[in-house]
Amino acid sequence: MEENNLKTRKFALQFGLIGGLVNVVFGVMLFSMDMHYERSFAIQGVQFAVLALFVIIAIIQFKKANGGFLKIGQAVKLGAGVGLIAAVIGTIYFLVLSNVIEPDYMAKATEIAKVDAFEKNPKMTQEQWDQGVEIQNKFFPVFLAVGVIFSALFGLVVGLITGLIAKKEAPAY
Repeated sequence: MEENNLKTRKFALQFGLIGGLVNVVFGVMLFSMDMHYERSFAIQGVQFAVLALFVIIAIIQFKKANGGFLKIGQAVKLGAGVGLIAAVIGTIYFLVLSNVIEPDYMAKATEIAKVDAFEKNPKMTQEQWDQGVEIQNKFFPVFLAVGVIFSALFGLVVGLITGLIAKKEAPAY
């Protein structure tokens, strides 16, 4: 059983790194097209689809390497591991983007959000906006951590679904 845990970690690390790097390449592509401020459903959908794809690939490759056997628990571990590692890679890229590549990223993103917020809610006052921005800035590290946790949970769910479909227990004898 310990051998399977080591293999699970190896596959989660390998495919989490690849999935995270693919999403970084997608982020660089968005940056080069000046679309890195957009948070549309389509862009987020592509990022989650990439993550789901690499969770599924990791599970399939693990099952092949494990003699065709897969337990649901292994699939769940793989999914959560791939999601966690990919999210950490993505968070590192975001921090490099927003602090090194484009140091005024947060100010620009806040200004874009401000225009959008005032269009959607014309009764909002500047004071309300400033309070919201202050709270957001104070809890920014928490938001990053929640994003990493959410990605791990998404990977876990994809792993569970894939595990339920692909499970095959080793014979007891």
